[in-house]
Amino acid sequence: MENQTRPGFLRNMSIRSTIYIYFTVSALAAILLIGISLYGRLSGQMMAAIREENQAMLTQVNRSVDSYLQTIMKLSDSLYYGVIKNADLSSESVNRDFTLLYDNNKDCISNIALLSKDGELLEAAPAARLKPGINVTREPWFENTLERTDNLYFTTPHVQYIFDNNENQYRWVITLTRAVEITQGTSTEQGILLLDISYSSFQQLLDNITLGNQGYLYMVSSDGELIYHPRMQLIDVGLVEENYEQTASCQDGSYEETYNGEKREIAVKSVGYTGWKLVGVTPERGISLNGLKTQLFIVFVVAFFLFVLVVINAYISSRITGPIKRLERSVNALEGGRLDAEIYIGGSYEIRHLGRSIRDMARQIRVLMDDIVAEHESKRKSEFNTLQSQINPHFLYNTLDIIVWMIENEQKAEAVKVVTALARFFRISLSKGRSIIPVRDELEHVRNYLMIQQMRFKNKFTYRIEADPEVLNLASLKLMLQPLVENAIYHGMEFMDGDGEIAVRARLEKGDLWFSVSDNGLGMTEEQVESLLREGPRAPSKHGSGIGVKNVNERIRLYFGEEYGLSIQSEPDEGTVISIRLPAMEYSEVLEKEKT
Repeated sequence: MENQTRPGFLRNMSIRSTIYIYFTVSALAAILLIGISLYGRLSGQMMAAIREENQAMLTQVNRSVDSYLQTIMKLSDSLYYGVIKNADLSSESVNRDFTLLYDNNKDCISNIALLSKDGELLEAAPAARLKPGINVTREPWFENTLERTDNLYFTTPHVQYIFDNNENQYRWVITLTRAVEITQGTSTEQGILLLDISYSSFQQLLDNITLGNQGYLYMVSSDGELIYHPRMQLIDVGLVEENYEQTASCQDGSYEETYNGEKREIAVKSVGYTGWKLVGVTPERGISLNGLKTQLFIVFVVAFFLFVLVVINAYISSRITGPIKRLERSVNALEGGRLDAEIYIGGSYEIRHLGRSIRDMARQIRVLMDDIVAEHESKRKSEFNTLQSQINPHFLYNTLDIIVWMIENEQKAEAVKVVTALARFFRISLSKGRSIIPVRDELEHVRNYLMIQQMRFKNKFTYRIEADPEVLNLASLKLMLQPLVENAIYHGMEFMDGDGEIAVRARLEKGDLWFSVSDNGLGMTEEQVESLLREGPRAPSKHGSGIGVKNVNERIRLYFGEEYGLSIQSEPDEGTVISIRLPAMEYSEVLEKEKT
């Protein structure tokens, strides 16, 4: 029931694989939890680092913008304190000085102009005039400048629309104005010094500056007017939106905002003298991509710990399951029939106890099997002796019958020969109680028998015995050929008259010892052949008990095994050949084996 409750994929797995998987999954879950915790901690640290980095970047850009504006402001001071304040415009012109300073700064300055408080253009570089219909006194920057005489005033980016430079192109500028005192003769009056800053030179300071991945900078005035944006044209035509109006009211620092469904990190930094604000925007997806190295580092750490975990788990599972695998190999050896195999005893207490139990069980099995073998051997010998005891009286009865017949017919000399052959026959039959004798003795035994029978049936048959020299010292079963020859005489030649032939041959073939007993008698049908070796009782013939052939076959199989025994080939009126297959064993080896 316990095995049935396990998942199907684990049911056929080894204990080592099961332990390895359980350990690995448990440790992997712990590593994942640690990894998630570590990732969250590092993400927070990374967010703080990105905020600091954005602030540092804004500070650096702010310094660049401030330095740029300081340069423009110094130019304004040079124009005012070095040129305008020291000149009497009623008697001299400042155009030469204006032109000189313009030429030296024309990369960042588009126009330099001096206006009276009434909006009259007094000087300009490069040479220019006010566009017809322009009344600068109505411009917001004009009024603001005269009202704040101590301050500089910066406008937002716009197309230059005041001066007519005979150019057919639009120039984007940021106008810087300041209030100045103009001397004309003995009187002074207020005026305005105007510098058009080239927007392209200003834009170069902010272009190509990014914050991490997908982050960007833009600049907005305190009034919520956009001064710079990398996608300013798209914003102007309404294709892109930016939250600059709300950001204009933010103080310096870092903020999180959600705009158009997107989370963003906002960093704000004010630009001195202008009230402008630099704004750094970093989308959340940019932060994630910006943390790719961190993610890769975490993946590497998790992979490293996973590798170490796999190695450790493999070692632990090997140490735990190694003794079990060795014990399993011992059990497999027992299962394969090697009851004398050494049983492994090692590992933990439970495995050692199991090993000792299996060893004791194997020892008990060996004892029981030895008892069974001994009992089987005793039974086999008893059956063998019973079969052999059936042969000797059977042959003795027939031989005595022959001797009696000879004496009755006053054939004393022949009777003496028969008795002499009978004595030799029984001397070999006894063989000191052995069941196995050399092939030469078995052939001599059957020769004596045939001699006796030939004297009994004169002119009825002839016989010959042939044997290869190398088989004479091999082991043979005692009283094996005589019953077969007897069967050939009484059954094969019962109705023959003087032309019967019996041949006995012993040979080696394919590593086995083969005997054959052949006759040219009446032969047998297939049913008769099968009945000779059939299990169960047979009806005896008038010349014997009818047990001879079956007896020999059973004795051979009892002694040598089921693969050995008799085979019969016979055809009616063609004769019969009985073949005997035995293992080729030296008789001396069999004697040594029986002694032990």
